[in-house]
Amino acid sequence: MLNSISHLSGAKVTARDGDIGHVKEAFFDDRSWAIRYLVVDAGSWITGREVLISPYAVKQPLGGDKHIHLALTQAQVRNSPDVDTHQPVTRQHERDYLRYYGYPEYWDGGGLWAMGAVPYPLPLASSAEIEANRAMHERDFRAADVHLRSSASVMGYDIQASDDSIGEVHDYIFDDASWAIRYLVVDTRKWWPGGAKVLVGMNWVDRIDWATKKVHVRMTRAQVKSSPVFEDVGSIHREYEMRLHDNVRRPGYWV
Repeated sequence: MLNSISHLSGAKVTARDGDIGHVKEAFFDDRSWAIRYLVVDAGSWITGREVLISPYAVKQPLGGDKHIHLALTQAQVRNSPDVDTHQPVTRQHERDYLRYYGYPEYWDGGGLWAMGAVPYPLPLASSAEIEANRAMHERDFRAADVHLRSSASVMGYDIQASDDSIGEVHDYIFDDASWAIRYLVVDTRKWWPGGAKVLVGMNWVDRIDWATKKVHVRMTRAQVKSSPVFEDVGSIHREYEMRLHDNVRRPGYWV
């Protein structure tokens, strides 16, 4: 099922034994376009702290009621490694976090989530098991290896088609089973008076210039104008997606 990051924003997050806080934003991997963490504002519960929550911890189905349930306890979240979410999250930060919870390193293996296409809930590993695997996974991690991006910081990036700007990033549509981002929602009204929001598939993106905050895509303004209008995530169905992809003559991600 498809969902949107804007819908997750502000969602209440509840552990097995009580509330954790609310979703502030998400961190996604700019190579595989998968949401790797939710940033949760713990409010007064853990004073002045934001915590990372991996999709591994989220109970399915995600649901549409802005309420996310976790397969964790409050104590596990409280004692998790402290990560400054206002600074780049390094591989070492991630490594410490994943080891704490006993989750696999998603960048290892052939799947989107190391062991497969979806982040199935995993039993928590014991400290002995984690230590036993430490030597196997020992490696150096450099700042250049980090590919996590803030969903909030990329909001508003300019979308450049082959013949000019077509608008700016307004939202993200993701598969809430795999947590893979499928589309950018683009607000076209800056250049197209009376225009609408349209979807741009992630496999249509050529490159992103992080320095200039521009996303370059393989489409034209004419194709944008002939795209089916995006209303809300609930209106996306396979027939709509097929029309969307046929308009730009691109195969669907489901093929």
